[in-house]
Amino acid sequence: MVRINKFLAECNLGSRRKVEEFILNGDIKVNGEICTDLGRQIDVDNDIVQYKNKRIKPDQEKIFILLNKPQNYVVTKKDEFDRKTIYDLLPEFAKKLNPVGRLDYASEGLLLLTDDGDLSYKIAHPSYQISKTYNVQIDALLSHDEIKKLREGIVIDDKITLPAQVFMKKIADKYCEIKITITEGRNRQIRRMIESLGHHVLKLKRIQVGDISLDNTPTGMWRFLTAAEVLFLVKKTARKPANKRIRNKNENRN
Repeated sequence: MVRINKFLAECNLGSRRKVEEFILNGDIKVNGEICTDLGRQIDVDNDIVQYKNKRIKPDQEKIFILLNKPQNYVVTKKDEFDRKTIYDLLPEFAKKLNPVGRLDYASEGLLLLTDDGDLSYKIAHPSYQISKTYNVQIDALLSHDEIKKLREGIVIDDKITLPAQVFMKKIADKYCEIKITITEGRNRQIRRMIESLGHHVLKLKRIQVGDISLDNTPTGMWRFLTAAEVLFLVKKTARKPANKRIRNKNENRN
């Protein structure tokens, strides 16, 4: 038996949050009857589950890829302003994959995509504390006090961010570069942390998620995750999550 939102996510209908919308909208049937119960348990071997009257089943093999996202691409399949999307950079089979978290239009770097909705949800959820590391160029030289504030936490929307690792990488006349590692990812979190100090981000690049790094993947190119990288994600999300704050719907969009 498996909870219905997990079952639907494993059928590639989207994240757990997205498939819950389908359930509440009456798009899901179980054994011929509309199901709007988010707590419904599915018998994978015997229950017949339909989405808009079409039977669905979980895929047996999941796909995991890494994209080195360039600037000025949106992380969506279709854009209302007709901007370039990350799917313009990916092969046809990847059109069914969903991004794990987000990178905003101006940001670049490591973006994971998968058709494993359950694992995707866990990777993005801050309670599993999977680290995300970024190189950030800032339009000013940060003081020791400002670096300390970033490390200890910055108040955003009346909630303090979790502690971060911050290291100075480069100092120039009019800017500096830092390396920052966080274990959550609220909406535009790093940009807002820097803005709270009175400065602005000039460039932001995600270079690592947990033990997974860009390595030598060129900008705009993609690769499959290795077996070791997938195993890392599985093991990291297999443990009981820490009891941290509830996930923000826009998290991981830096």
